Amino acid sequence: MATLRRINKELTNIHANPLEGVTVQPADDNMFEWKCSIKAFPDSPYKGGTFHFTLSLPPNFPFKAPTVTFTTKIYHPGINEEGSICVPVLRDDWKPTVTLTSVLNIIQEKLNNPSPDDPFEPDIAAVLKDDKTKFLATAKEWTKKYAS
Repeated sequence: MATLRRINKELTNIHANPLEGVTVQPADDNMFEWKCSIKAFPDSPYKGGTFHFTLSLPPNFPFKAPTVTFTTKIYHPGINEEGSICVPVLRDDWKPTVTLTSVLNIIQEKLNNPSPDDPFEPDIAAVLKDDKTKFLATAKEWTKKYAS
């Protein structure tokens, strides 16, 4: 099966060239379901936190984008309450040539550098834009509560 070959190749590449602070492990021998985590950067609003998410690969991967669902609650304008993350590469910008290493890199960047632009959570984006001190305090509080 070509899909499984591609997934194995991607996983081998990720383990051979790991991204700092990112872990990836297939869930219970299911190569289509990956348990992942990201340790927040020291200069991130989420410093000290480790955020877990599931990366689900569709049967027609790489022709369809994977689905990413955060299982750790996070106060973030680009990650909603259900754990979905708003990144174009997982929606309209997906191409079969996109590697999962680059997807993980994009997710890591998005997590560590919240932006009020193109938000999934407009209320959180507004707080980030209008009251950064309050945003940072809440992000720190949630990180301590859910991601420590």
